[in-house]
Amino acid sequence: MFSKVLIANRGEIALRVARACRSLGIEVVAIHSASDADSPVVRLADQAVNVGPAPARFSYLNIPNVVEAALQTGADAVHPGYGFLSEDPDFAQVCADVGLTFIGPRPEVMARLGNKATARSEMAAAGLPLLPGVVEPVATAEEGAAIADDIGYPVVIKAAAGGGGRGITVVRDPAQFRRAYAETRRTAHTVFRDSTVYVERYLDRARHIEVQVLLDEHGAGVHLGERDCSVQRRHQKLVEEAPAAGLSPAQREEIGAAAVRAAQAVGYTGVGTFEFLLDQQGRFSFMEVNCRIQVEHPVTEVVTGLDLVREQIRVAAGEPLGFTQADVRLEGAAIECRLNAEDPTRGFAPAPGLLEVFDLPGGPGIRVDTGYTAGARISPHYDSLVAKLIAWGADREQALARMRTALAELRIDGPGVATTRDLHLQVLADPVFRAGAHHTGFLETSAALSA
Repeated sequence: MFSKVLIANRGEIALRVARACRSLGIEVVAIHSASDADSPVVRLADQAVNVGPAPARFSYLNIPNVVEAALQTGADAVHPGYGFLSEDPDFAQVCADVGLTFIGPRPEVMARLGNKATARSEMAAAGLPLLPGVVEPVATAEEGAAIADDIGYPVVIKAAAGGGGRGITVVRDPAQFRRAYAETRRTAHTVFRDSTVYVERYLDRARHIEVQVLLDEHGAGVHLGERDCSVQRRHQKLVEEAPAAGLSPAQREEIGAAAVRAAQAVGYTGVGTFEFLLDQQGRFSFMEVNCRIQVEHPVTEVVTGLDLVREQIRVAAGEPLGFTQADVRLEGAAIECRLNAEDPTRGFAPAPGLLEVFDLPGGPGIRVDTGYTAGARISPHYDSLVAKLIAWGADREQALARMRTALAELRIDGPGVATTRDLHLQVLADPVFRAGAHHTGFLETSAALSA
């Protein structure tokens, strides 16, 4: 087992990783920017290192500074959390080159799966169903338009190196394809420094279903059930739940087993998420792989009783999984609401500011993951996530009732601060969502939410 782990992240996920390390008797090194010097993870850590000024490119994304912090403090492993450098194969390779264990898949596996076009090819070879489209990058607008004409509209143009809901453009009219192609390539180049895109069929009213997998270095692998992440805005998740409502036991077993087989086929190790779209006929199609711990991992934790981050650290240290698929049991239902510092009434514009009031809910089945405390300032330099509210219940109805109570109990206020709290209350009250009939276009099509 590792003796000291550097956490290459901030906020709630850094605190979450630190707690998992403590449960294993591992010392914690927290890195921080100048603006995060007094954050909860810094106060909890055994050591803390300032890696640069507030902008992420000078601190949390500064690979030389992060690696030097690990070496200078004597860390033997690096946990990247999610976002920032978590899916950067170059960072993982640098860690390996200097003798640090990167807590994640091997760099070459991450590189293949991190590129969505390459991942589609790998998953097709592993037997996962794909949406109509191409597995190769599309070189020109003319080539892309011909593919779109062949598979039929609507189509989606995706950045091969994309993530976080960015670099995705839905095209419904052939006359708009070339313009959309050029705009998506520009976005991909600006955000991901890689303008490669590909084209596939777009599914209206699809559900976003993802499978959590966990594999060790000894060939063992399991899935930990599925999550529904269909409530989204601009392709970014807002509400997640486990298990997904309305799936049959046969569907659950099919998609879970397929994800594990595909992960083993490409030599995946650690925790990972295989994401699928479910059409209205109940057919699954592979979408992408996330080579890291997910924001929404708590809903899986509370229905399985497993500490996913702890297990992630264990298998990265070379330990065997310690349980089989038959040992995995899902109990009850869980839902997570992402409380973001955004104003839904202004197109989800960022709304950072001082958290003068930050009173968190509690009670049976309630968990709150956050990296903030009252009196802290939400920085405009980072992701807008303030807290994750997780509610567990014996069934979905009880989980929803507990979440409504938790959201009503939550108090958050401060100059300039706006959040998604009231939107979540609207979502949970919507009859379509309550019936489990929501889909990826739910926020745009719900009469109650658009009124």
